[in-house]
Amino acid sequence: MAQHIVFNADLIRRYDQTGPRYTSYPTAAQFHEGITEDDYRKWARHSNEDPIPKSLSLYFHIPFCDTVCFYCACTKVVTKHHDRSIAYLDRLHREIALQGALFDRDRTVEQLHWGGGTPTFLSTDEIQKLMDVTRHNFTLLPDDSGEYSIEIDPRSVDFKKLQVLRNAGFNRVSLGVQDTNPQVQQAVNRIQSGALTQEVAASVRELGFRSINMDLMYGLPFQSIASFEATLQSVIDMDPDRLAVYNYAHLPKRFKPQRRINEAELPSADDKLDILQLTINQLTDAGYVYIGMDHFAKPDDELSLAQEKGTLHRNFQGYSTHADCDLVSMGMSAIGHVCDNYSQNVRDMDKYYELLDAGKLPLDRGIELEPDDLLRREIITGLICNFRLDIKALEIKWRFSFQTHFKAELEDLQQMESDGLLNIDRDNLYILPAGRLLVRNICMVFDAYLRNGSDHSRFSRVI
Repeated sequence: MAQHIVFNADLIRRYDQTGPRYTSYPTAAQFHEGITEDDYRKWARHSNEDPIPKSLSLYFHIPFCDTVCFYCACTKVVTKHHDRSIAYLDRLHREIALQGALFDRDRTVEQLHWGGGTPTFLSTDEIQKLMDVTRHNFTLLPDDSGEYSIEIDPRSVDFKKLQVLRNAGFNRVSLGVQDTNPQVQQAVNRIQSGALTQEVAASVRELGFRSINMDLMYGLPFQSIASFEATLQSVIDMDPDRLAVYNYAHLPKRFKPQRRINEAELPSADDKLDILQLTINQLTDAGYVYIGMDHFAKPDDELSLAQEKGTLHRNFQGYSTHADCDLVSMGMSAIGHVCDNYSQNVRDMDKYYELLDAGKLPLDRGIELEPDDLLRREIITGLICNFRLDIKALEIKWRFSFQTHFKAELEDLQQMESDGLLNIDRDNLYILPAGRLLVRNICMVFDAYLRNGSDHSRFSRVI
C-alpha cells in the first residue's frame, strides 16, 4: 500500500504551507523552561515503576565538524582543532553517569544512536572510551540484535575507524551524501567524491554492518532534474538499504551558514516539485518503498515491514521500529522522551559544561503532557507512520466519542476528503495515494497548538 503515490502538482501547490515535521507531539515549539531536574527525575522513577518497564533508546549528540556545510541547520561546533572534543567528552561521560543512575539496570538498551555534527570527528580511542562509559552505566545488549547506529561523514573515516565502530557494537550507519554533482558540492562547501562514498559503503558491508542509509537533499544551488537524476542513479547503484531525501529549507535569518548560499542559484519552486516527482518515480522504479515524509526503504527492510504491520514509530531521529522505548538523550541540545514527557538539554556549550561541573543534569526546557496531548500524539503518529487511523479502536481505548471530541477537526477534513487526500467514516481514516505526500497537512488538523494560534512561520514548508 505505501508504495503507491499519486503526484498531483496542483494539490501540492495548494497545500504547500509551513508546518511541523512531527518528530514529536507536542513539537519542540511548545517546550518551556518550567521543567526542572526534579521533574525529570520523577519521570525516570515513574518509568522504572511501570508494571512492564520499557526498554531504552539512547541518543548522543556529538556537535563537532571540521568544515561547515552551508545548508546545515544542526547544533554544531565547527573547528579544525580535534582536541576540543576532550572537554566535551569529559562532561558527556559525567552526564551518562548521572542519567544511568536514574534507570534500572534491567532495562536493556534496544536502540542507540550517535548524531551530530559529525560523530566520526572523534578519534578511535574516544569512540571506544565513550562506548565503554555507556556500557558501564547502561545495560547494552550482549549480542548484535539491537539497532545501534551512527551518522558518518565519509570524509572523516577510514577502514580502521569503521572497524573500531563495528567492534564497539554499531551495526547500522547513515552516510551523508546530499548530492554527487561537483558544482552543487562546491556551492554548499561539501566536496565529497562518489568514489570515496562508494569505498566507504563497500568497507561498511565488508565489516558486516547490517544496514546502510544514505542522506540526500534536494533544493540546493545548481540542482536540476538532469543533475539530480544522475545523483539518484549513482546512489541507487551503491544499493543502500534506506534513503532519506530531504527538502532544503532556505532560512538564512535563522541559520547563519545558509547566508553563504546564493539564493539566485537555488532551483525554483516548480523545479523543486519536478525534482521531488523524479525522486519518487526513480526510487520506486528501483524497488524502494515510500515510507513517508522523506524516507524510502527496501521492501524487506525493518521500516517497510513495520509499516505493513502498523507498528512504525517516529522520533527525533526519524522513522523507527522501536516504539516501546524511553528515549534518553545526552549531549548539548539533545531531546529526550521519558515517561510520555519531553526534555531538552541546553544548547550553549559553556552552560552545558557549567551545569555538569556542578553535578546537575544539563536540562534547559521540556513539556509534561496532558491527556489530550497524548491522544493527539497517538493520532498524529498513526497518520504520519501508517497512513491510517483506526477510529473505532481509538474510541474503545480512550473511552470517548471521536465525532464529538474532534467535531471541528472533522469539519476541516471535509475539504481534504473532497480533494481526494483521504477517506473517512465513523470507524476509519485512510490517507489516499494523493494525500501521502501531504500527510503533514493532515496531521496539522489535529494539532491543538496550531489550532489555537501557534506560529507556523518557524517551521519548514511541507513540500
